[in-house]
Amino acid sequence: MTELLEVKKDNFLISTDKGKLDLKVIHGFLYTCYWSKGIPEELLIRAIENSVCFGLYKGAEQIGFARVVTDYATFFYLADVFILEAHRGEKLGVWLIETIVNHPAFTGIRTWTLLTADAHGLYAKFGFQNHSDPKRFMIRKVPYPYPLPEIL
Repeated sequence: MTELLEVKKDNFLISTDKGKLDLKVIHGFLYTCYWSKGIPEELLIRAIENSVCFGLYKGAEQIGFARVVTDYATFFYLADVFILEAHRGEKLGVWLIETIVNHPAFTGIRTWTLLTADAHGLYAKFGFQNHSDPKRFMIRKVPYPYPLPEIL
């Protein structure tokens, strides 16, 4: 539903072209991070296929990623946001989130959600805040859906 978006800044590119995504980089990061530890590659592929994905690149190298689950009308969920450690501190996360929240396909959406354990300050810059009415906000969680590998 969304048109291809590409935004350049210096030697960096943000693109929604799924053909540019480096699954090895994305899976390599998400497989070990706290929110998707042990995620099977086939499950990640399904998530990517059914999301609006934003790859962040330095030249041809993928150095960041984010994906959005949305109905393009009323609901937006931001997930799997990361910048590889070697590129943190360069304000690339700010640029990535800024690009996402300003994407024309998301204009008019009234409910924007995300989960984070450690990046509240970043998202607050773009209007995200703790839920104002936690008595109304609910979540259904199931036991960890895939086995954790022994190395983790």
